[in-house]
Amino acid sequence: MRPGLNHLAFHAGPQAQVEALVQEAGQHGWRVLYPDLHPYAGGDDHYAAYLENEDGFEVELVAALS
Repeated sequence: MRPGLNHLAFHAGPQAQVEALVQEAGQHGWRVLYPDLHPYAGGDDHYAAYLENEDGFEVELVAALS
């Protein structure tokens, strides 16, 4: 609840590219946040992967609109 950066969001290409990055992420210390909601944790019209590493850093990989 303190001021600061929550996460960084990146445009990550088409949905297939987002999924390829998710598959690779685990090998680099990242895990999917909200796995039960993936890839629509941001809503039905927002295809993205939310990832967190072991240090608690979070990123959002957003798919391009089709």
